[in-house]
Amino acid sequence: MFDLDGVLVDSEPVWEEVRRAFVAEHGGTWQPDTQSRLMGMSTGEWAAYLHELGVRLSPDEIARGVVDQMAARYRDEVPLMPGAVEAVRRLAAGRVLGLASSSPRRLIDVVLDAAGLADCFAATVSTEEVERGKPAPDGYLEAARRMEVDPRGCVAVEDSSNGLRSAHAAGMRVIAVPHPRYPPAPDALALAWRVLPDLAALTPDLLP
Repeated sequence: MFDLDGVLVDSEPVWEEVRRAFVAEHGGTWQPDTQSRLMGMSTGEWAAYLHELGVRLSPDEIARGVVDQMAARYRDEVPLMPGAVEAVRRLAAGRVLGLASSSPRRLIDVVLDAAGLADCFAATVSTEEVERGKPAPDGYLEAARRMEVDPRGCVAVEDSSNGLRSAHAAGMRVIAVPHPRYPPAPDALALAWRVLPDLAALTPDLLP
């Protein structure tokens, strides 16, 4: 089971740049802990949070504006993490894969199509499609449900604090591949079953 942002796509710097500029442009105030708070939130959750920072738009307008800008950036170039395509294809050759992402459905589909990976996943879930975003387990549990597998038999690949907490709360073994710019909190990293330096180290023989 894969996460998308920070694992397959180096999107967190793009998300931060786009949302930080959007907040400034619309009268809000970006806080020192804003980026770490936003990582893992569903679309509705982060749009509401940006509204609380003083953005003079409704959460729906905030979500639409930010996602439009992200989609435009992705149409120019999808910033794939090193080894992402190879890692997914390597595991897909012998495993059934799912994906649980905090990204909107629209962006998930853009990324997977651009990377040629859409056919590698039996199920993909956006936290827009469940009640709660990460760190709640809802996205991972829904992906397991769609795949008709027991979440306790799944392994999740995550990078962020909220993602690690989410997959662990779903009962999955979690492989952490920390992002160098946005490392997870020590208490979240402690939940990981394995910690890898990069996706090149993610090989089928590591999995139970």
